[in-house]
Amino acid sequence: MFDALLLTQAEDGTTQAALTALDESRLPEGEVRVDVACSTVNYKDALAVTGQSPVVRKFPMVPGIDFAGTVAESSDARFKPGDAVLLNGFGVGETHWGGLARQARVKADWLVPIPAGLDARKTMAIGTAGYTAMLCVMALQAHGLTPASGPVLVTGANGGVGSIAIALLSRLGFEVHASTGRLQEAEHLKQLGATEIIDRATLGAPGKPLQKERWAGAVDSVGSHTLANVCASLKYGGTVAACGLAQGLDLPASVAPFILRGVTLAGIDSVQAPMARRLAAWQRLAAELPAEVLEANTETIGLGDVIALAPRLLAGQVRGRVVVDLARH
Repeated sequence: MFDALLLTQAEDGTTQAALTALDESRLPEGEVRVDVACSTVNYKDALAVTGQSPVVRKFPMVPGIDFAGTVAESSDARFKPGDAVLLNGFGVGETHWGGLARQARVKADWLVPIPAGLDARKTMAIGTAGYTAMLCVMALQAHGLTPASGPVLVTGANGGVGSIAIALLSRLGFEVHASTGRLQEAEHLKQLGATEIIDRATLGAPGKPLQKERWAGAVDSVGSHTLANVCASLKYGGTVAACGLAQGLDLPASVAPFILRGVTLAGIDSVQAPMARRLAAWQRLAAELPAEVLEANTETIGLGDVIALAPRLLAGQVRGRVVVDLARH
């Protein structure tokens, strides 16, 4: 038996979340069984736990789109008992039982060895949010962005993706501007590396198709009017890496920035990203993200605390990253 957060669907369609004990025989199919040490609560996890969005595709479901732990048993030659592994995406926590449980069984193709210099807690302090942030940074660099290009904007700056994106970009030498709805956290954002703090209200309303050229690039986890205004405010040849939809799925924009300024909108998918890109991202995270940044940006909770935290995260009341320690009761 092992502890897990289990989501079920009531007759009226609402999602019910409860901490429960499950038998190992109930685990889904997969070549590798993992003793989970740590998981996290991401925005998508909070949507699943609260039922505010149809993230979960089948019930019952153990949420948690990422986890880190130790291989308990494996029928795949690439992994053996005792190996330290992590997982992000691939529908885990949505269509396949995820990481908010003390055990998981998954496909070997989904697992990444934990890089040297990281352990389970540090890996989940980075989590899917930090991994996504690195994919965004890699996309900006692939499109030729350098510190000499000009300032880079990070929206949703106090969230998991935003906070780690700020830390990564600033340590690469970029001038980073941070957009947030929590201006009281300005000092924290400056400690991460932001040099200018912008009220998200200035970007969140409908704007002109073309606006003053302000940024050479951007990391956007907000979408909707915010992303449209960011595109309209990029310098000639600028790139925005879009990875989220906190404000909405829509993009009420025009083609003007793309055909008059050569702007690039680079979509970032962390769920199905090819393994080579995943490995490169995690190797860079291990090398480039200082431990002190993770410590200052991370809160640790137990599995029993997840249900209460989820609505707070959706309401924008959680700063940075949240690690779920599966050994904590």
